[in-house]
Amino acid sequence: MRFLADENVEQAVVQGLREAGHDVAYVAEVAAGASDAVVLRLAEQEARVLLTNDKDFGEMAYRQGRAAAGILLLRFQTQDGGQKAEHLRDILPGIESLLARRFAVLTERSVRIRMLREE
Repeated sequence: MRFLADENVEQAVVQGLREAGHDVAYVAEVAAGASDAVVLRLAEQEARVLLTNDKDFGEMAYRQGRAAAGILLLRFQTQDGGQKAEHLRDILPGIESLLARRFAVLTERSVRIRMLREE
């Protein structure tokens, strides 16, 4: 799966996904300091699901109607990137086919997935 990990995503999450075979571009490496609008546009242009800890991207996708290839919002109670990475590696095989053009919220206990608005 192709992801663009926002700068607020822990390095351990990025590394864990890469080790699991996912294609992960990391904003901290490719566009450090970019605004949320630039990050969302970059994910869309590169057909990558945006991986983030930032709820503002939901606002941008729904209220502002901005295009997105998909958004996966991590809402974990833990800040431990290793634990987040492990949970992602476990759950992604069951949901990755559902993430394109959708907004998903992943917690330790659940995943909620909604369609994004069509342009």
